[in-house]
Amino acid sequence: MFKKSSIFFGCLIGVCFIAGHIGSAQKAPRQYIANKTSEPIAIDGNDNENSWKNASWSEQFIDIEGKIQPKYPTRMKMLWDADYLYFFAQMTEPHVWASLKQRDTVIFYNNDFEIFIDPDGDTHNYYEFEMNAFNTVWDLFLTKPYRNQGKVIDSWDIQGLKSAVSVAGTINDSSDKDTGWNVEIAIPWAVITEAGSSKLPPVNQFWRINFSRVNWDFDLVDGRYMRKKGADGKFLREYNWVWSPQWVINMHEPEHWGYVFFSDDSADKKVFAIPRDEEIKWYMYRYYRKLLKAKENIEEAVGELLNASKEIDGSPIALRFEKRLSGWTLWSESPFSGDILMIAEDGEFTIEKRE
Repeated sequence: MFKKSSIFFGCLIGVCFIAGHIGSAQKAPRQYIANKTSEPIAIDGNDNENSWKNASWSEQFIDIEGKIQPKYPTRMKMLWDADYLYFFAQMTEPHVWASLKQRDTVIFYNNDFEIFIDPDGDTHNYYEFEMNAFNTVWDLFLTKPYRNQGKVIDSWDIQGLKSAVSVAGTINDSSDKDTGWNVEIAIPWAVITEAGSSKLPPVNQFWRINFSRVNWDFDLVDGRYMRKKGADGKFLREYNWVWSPQWVINMHEPEHWGYVFFSDDSADKKVFAIPRDEEIKWYMYRYYRKLLKAKENIEEAVGELLNASKEIDGSPIALRFEKRLSGWTLWSESPFSGDILMIAEDGEFTIEKRE
C-alpha cells in the first residue's frame, strides 16, 4: 500500500497547480562507471598501476555552458576500493604555473582542478575540493548551494586525504613550453559518507559528482606568471571547463552534476541506466529554478506553465505546487516508481517511498 502524507497532499495555504513542460528538454548529465580495484594505488601523480591503465577515460571536458570546446583538453578517470575513492585527471597546458602554497586559500585564483560531490543527490550537504599545480588544496563543506543561502564550512578538512601532482614540463618556467599536468587524489570513504544516508561505499549505486578545471589567461610580469588584466585594470574572466555541462556559469547547481556509478566488477562496464525518476527530478529542478527567481510572484510564474505538457516515455508528468506558512513545496508522484518526489523551498530534494 502507498501512504500519502497529508503534508504534501493538502492545499493548506495558497493553491495547487499541475505544471507542464518548461522550456526545451534537458540533455542528460554525463555518466561514468568507476570500477573497483584490488591492487594498491600509490598516490604519486602518475597512473602507472594496471587498474589505472584499464580504467576508462571520461569524455573530454566542455565549457561550463556546454557550448564551446575548451582551448586545452582535460579528461579524468576514477577507481575505488573499500577505503578510498580515487581520481586521476590529465590536463594539457603549455604553461604550467602556480603561486598559492597555503592550504584553504582561494585556489581558483590559480589554474586549478576541482571536484564536487553530492552523495545523496539532494543538492544539500555536499563537498568541494580544489587543487593547483603546487598540490595546494582547498576543501570545503557546503550545507546548501549559494542560491539557498547555505553555510560554507571552510575549516572542514578531508582527514586522510592523499593527493599528488606530476608536471610534464617545468612549473613556473616561462622560457619553455610544457605538455601539461596530472593530478591524482584519494579521498577516504569514511569522510565523504559522513553527510550521506549510509556510511558504506555506494556499491552498485550512483552518486552525483562533477569536475571543473579553472584556467586563466596570463601575463608575464618580471618573468612571473600573473592573471591577465584587461584595459580597465581588472582581471579577465576565467575559463570554466567541466566534465558534465552545467548550462550556466555556476558550479553550485548540483542538480546538473554527472552520475558516477560504482561497480563492484573490475571489468570495464560501459553503461548503466539512469532511473526515469531522475528525469522527473531534472524537470522539477527546471521548474524550481523558475519559481526561485519569481520570488513573491510564484503564483504568476506557475500560472504561465499551466497550458504546457510534459511526458517521459509516454507517461504524463504532473508537477504540483503547495504553499504553506512554513514555505512552499514542489512535488510529483512518479508514474514509474509510485514514489513522491519533493523539492522544498530551500531546494532540498527528498523522496517519500511507496510502501
